[in-house]
Amino acid sequence: MANIEHLTSFATQVRRDILRMVHAVSSGHPGGSLGCTEFLTCLYQEIMVRKPGFDMDGSNEDLFFLSNGHISPVFYSVLARSGYFPIEELATFRRLNSRLQGHPTTHEGLPGVRIASGSLGQGLSVAIGAALSKKLNGDDHLVYTLHGDGELQEGQNWEAILFAAANKVDRLIATIDYNGQQIDGSTEEVLSLGNLRAKFEAFDWQVIDIKEGNSIEAILAGMQEAKSLTGKGKPVCVLLHTMMGNGVDFMMHTHAWHGKAPNDEQLAKGLAQNPETLGDY
Repeated sequence: MANIEHLTSFATQVRRDILRMVHAVSSGHPGGSLGCTEFLTCLYQEIMVRKPGFDMDGSNEDLFFLSNGHISPVFYSVLARSGYFPIEELATFRRLNSRLQGHPTTHEGLPGVRIASGSLGQGLSVAIGAALSKKLNGDDHLVYTLHGDGELQEGQNWEAILFAAANKVDRLIATIDYNGQQIDGSTEEVLSLGNLRAKFEAFDWQVIDIKEGNSIEAILAGMQEAKSLTGKGKPVCVLLHTMMGNGVDFMMHTHAWHGKAPNDEQLAKGLAQNPETLGDY
C-alpha cells in the first residue's frame, strides 16, 4: 500500500528543488515542472517497476520517456531523489559542462535519461519503438511517456498515435499534462486542442481522465486503472488535469511562469509555502 505521507513529503521537497534550481541560474521552466511534481513523484516512487541502477537497455523493467523536455527541473529532481545520481548534482543545473542541461540530453551520460527531448513532438515515436522492442523480446514491462498538451499541436504526435493503435502497441501508457497553458498563452487561444478524449478514442486508444492531476491519491488510482487496461490490444492515454505552477500560489492560474525564473523575494515566498522535508541539496 502506498505511503501517502512519504509521497507528499517527497513532492514538497521536489518543488523546493525546482524553485532553487531555476532561481540559481535565472533560467528554466518552473510552471510545468511544478504542475507535474506529484505525477513524477508517484511514477518513480510507487508506480513503475524499476531495477537498481541504470542501463540504457532497460530490459525487464518499466521505461519512462519525457517528451516535453523543458520540464527538466522536476525530472532531474525526481531522478536524483530516486537514487539515479547524487542529489548534490542538482546544484549544477544549466551550468557549463553540467550533465543537467536545460533540456535532457544523452551524450553527458546522466543516469535515468534515455532520450534527448529538447524538440517537442518526438517522445511518443521513441516510446512506441521501445514498446515494440519489448514485445519482440518477450518483455511484458510497460512503457510510460509524458507530453505537454501544447506539444500535441506538433503533427508528428498524430502520426505516432495512429501508428500505435494500428499496430496494437498495448503496453504503452501516454500521459498528457492537460493544464491548458503553453508559452504564449492558453492552448485554447494559441491553437485549440478541441476534445482530446474524442480525438484519442477516434484513433482507437483507450482513454482515462485523472481530473485531480495534482492529487497523489487520484494519480495512484488513475494510473492503476490505466495499468489495468494495458495488454488488451490498444494503447492507453491518460489525460492528467494539472495546474501549472501548482504549490506556489503566485505561479498558478497563468502561463506567465512557463519559462520564467523567480527573483530572490519570489524564491523566498515559494519556499515558505513548501517547507523543507527531505533536505535541500
